[in-house]
Amino acid sequence: MKSPGLSSKKKKKVHVSNDVNEGPDALVLGDDGDHDGDFATNSPVSRNLEECEISFPRFGPRSSGHGDDRYKVRETLRLFNATCRKLLQLEEEEVGNLVEGEEGRSKQLGRKLRRIDLIASQVLKTKGIYVNTTKRIGAVPGVEVGDEFQYRVELAVVGIHFPFQSGIDSMKVDELVLATSIVTSGAYQDDAENADVLRYCGQGGNVLGKSKQPEDQKLERGNLALKNCIDKKTPVRVVRGWKEMVRIDPLDSKPKMVTSYVYDGLYTVTDCCTEKGPHGKQVFMFELRRNPGQPDLAWKELKKSSKSKVRPGLCVTDISCGKERIPIWAVNTIDDGKPPPFNYISKMMYPDWYSPNPPKGCNCVGQCSVRKKCACAQRNDGAIPYNRNGALVETKTLVYECGPHCKCPPSCYNRATQRGIKFQLEIFKTQARGWGVRALSSIPSGSFICEYVGELLDDVEAEEKIGNDEYLFDIGQNLIDSPANSDDEEMTAELKGGGCTIDALTYGNVGRFINHSCAPNLWAQNVIYDNDDKRMPHVMLFAMENIPPLQELTYSYNYSFGQIRDSDGNVKVKSCYCGAAGCSGRLY
Repeated sequence: MKSPGLSSKKKKKVHVSNDVNEGPDALVLGDDGDHDGDFATNSPVSRNLEECEISFPRFGPRSSGHGDDRYKVRETLRLFNATCRKLLQLEEEEVGNLVEGEEGRSKQLGRKLRRIDLIASQVLKTKGIYVNTTKRIGAVPGVEVGDEFQYRVELAVVGIHFPFQSGIDSMKVDELVLATSIVTSGAYQDDAENADVLRYCGQGGNVLGKSKQPEDQKLERGNLALKNCIDKKTPVRVVRGWKEMVRIDPLDSKPKMVTSYVYDGLYTVTDCCTEKGPHGKQVFMFELRRNPGQPDLAWKELKKSSKSKVRPGLCVTDISCGKERIPIWAVNTIDDGKPPPFNYISKMMYPDWYSPNPPKGCNCVGQCSVRKKCACAQRNDGAIPYNRNGALVETKTLVYECGPHCKCPPSCYNRATQRGIKFQLEIFKTQARGWGVRALSSIPSGSFICEYVGELLDDVEAEEKIGNDEYLFDIGQNLIDSPANSDDEEMTAELKGGGCTIDALTYGNVGRFINHSCAPNLWAQNVIYDNDDKRMPHVMLFAMENIPPLQELTYSYNYSFGQIRDSDGNVKVKSCYCGAAGCSGRLY
């Protein structure tokens, strides 16, 4: 009997080009013509895109059908974020050491560089990959309350809000202009004290430059559209923009200002009045009330918890017993149970018979880079696999990180998984699937979550676990598609034929609690850094997409139907309770 691995990984290669004549007709994104600048089709980044192939993980093999609206939205956003990560990698390689700023801007010595989010959106638009391209009143197919976005342009990519700058989007219905959506991004004095009542300042009248004076807002365009919604009682989609200081890397003491956008659902405009604004001029203030029956945003629960001295349902303050840099809580609001006993370890346990040789390492002084001809970068097809924010750029058969014999410091960009867990994780009791894992903060696409650790077993020892195989992972079983080049094909075959298994039943970390889903938000990436044995990579879990706070973290267990048997040789059947659209109904 062979137990399953983690999430199956299908490599989706997308040839992208900056030639607008190659793809379908361009889509009209907004009605205000505001595009935040040019798309830099003559920049080095865009030129490099001409022969670029982007690999990113798809859902498990038995996920929801390709016609499902939710599937389309999630897959499109994954492609957008994968394109952004690839663009940032190309930008960093081209210009040198960069620091990514808010909304995709990168700066070096005060120089403003290209907006990777705008270039990525143009790539998707050119290839006809946008979804929900027709403006509409009300809910957007495939978009759910609580969905989170790193870049504002993602709202246009999936059809929530089309203008890139204007906070109010609108459309004509029977010759009457009605608002379809608004974005609260911190540019105006929006009152968020009452979570279900939003006071929104209208558009126009602000000081846009030193030579322009403030003026009264006018009842036109977006302001008129919002006021018309009062009479027509049509719903308005609300997207909340949040700004916060976040430490991207545990070793970096300097936090960065990060803006994220969260879809808050449908609101009804109930009132409109005028008052004096901050510059003494007339502004329109709109009152919007959240429509009942919609899911609450996670930040509301987190806000309640922050005001309380004790997290509701907290039953264990740190399941790692201090072995992780950040304590991992256990929360149970279902019953009085506690997590099952096990021995927490933060690193793999290897048997005496396994003693691999560490790799030679690179000779880089300071941060590794392609420009320094880093030996580890050369093993990764001539590129650093992570961007400066620590996100994995794309999926690979193997990722080679810098190891113990490398001369670069612990802060090197190519040691992303070795710095441990960087998000506040907690395990929690679910209704029907035992214990699960979630984060208390937003997780950007491509971020490292944790390693799947346990005891390394050989093939014979794994077969003896036939009656208790829920925590077994066969190394190499997360590889499904063979890449195009022959070197990778040989590597894939070598990984699949390794014949070893990770057992996290008795010894493991937080990864042992992560549940299966037929439409997961994590994927498993094979990573090597402390040995040179391709058959024994570390199994690292990464975020497939932007994950909001308190959303359960899941991967696909990748079981094969009819191939899991008990000690008597009978086929075992186990039901699946993941609840995803298109769920197969069974694990094996």
